[in-house]
Amino acid sequence: MKIPLILASSSPFRQSILKKFNLPFDCFSPNIDESPLEGESAEQLVLRLSELKAKSAQQHFAKGLVIGSDQVALHKTSILGKPHNKENAIKQLCRFSGNKVTFLTGLCLYDIESDTATTILEPFHVHFKELTEAQVSAYCDAEQPYQCAGSFKSEGLGICLFEKLEGDDPNSLVGLPLIRLNQLLAERGFDVLSLQPHC
Repeated sequence: MKIPLILASSSPFRQSILKKFNLPFDCFSPNIDESPLEGESAEQLVLRLSELKAKSAQQHFAKGLVIGSDQVALHKTSILGKPHNKENAIKQLCRFSGNKVTFLTGLCLYDIESDTATTILEPFHVHFKELTEAQVSAYCDAEQPYQCAGSFKSEGLGICLFEKLEGDDPNSLVGLPLIRLNQLLAERGFDVLSLQPHC
């Protein structure tokens, strides 16, 4: 492969999603300040952070196509953080019962050599079932989703919390919209299917 593919993330979830492309890639942990700016919307935040993460690859690599991604969860207009403990997770999940949570995922593809970036926003909606506190508590004990925005792991038992999922790409929910990434790569002449290793 002529152009190295680089993932600006230390997230094991994003790494496992990118492995679906069946291509080699490097990864690194971007060291950026993720604090929102004053007056910044959730959409502006994820777009800015995705691009900052991707561009921080310049400190580690001389060339390559860099994938940066960032995500926030929104309930009504509130940005949801990680709960960090069971008590907060129960509060979050009980609030979501019968409601919709929207995930906004920013995706940036950055070419180090040409110093050009394309950044897009991918929304995904999760509709929660009506949940009892006992169900929520049992879920928290089983999966301990205390480091996950929104207090659930959709790729695991968390799927049982939902009534329906609504969006173009279920990978977005875990943090890396592969359909859009494939399109962005193709726009730069990087065809994932043509680059598959031969058996």
